[in-house]
Amino acid sequence: MVFSDEDLNEAVKNVIDSKVKPMLALDGGGIEFLKVKDGVAYVQLTGACVGCSSSQNTLNYGVEKELKTMIHPDIKVVSVPFGQEDSI
Repeated sequence: MVFSDEDLNEAVKNVIDSKVKPMLALDGGGIEFLKVKDGVAYVQLTGACVGCSSSQNTLNYGVEKELKTMIHPDIKVVSVPFGQEDSI
């Protein structure tokens, strides 16, 4: 990837805040951006998304797809469970 993690942090945060959060809020869910490390965007799902059986689909076909389209086709998204933020 030609962008540094620092470059990607702001771009990913902007896309999540402007595109993804409103989409998830429609169903009572939410998402918090944690950071980008080695081209991987780390996030936490919140609200109704926590424990939802469709949360992996939301990450793959909602969040990751949006980031790949808006920022870079090689970006990946990983959901970090609550309490495990220090592991990234």
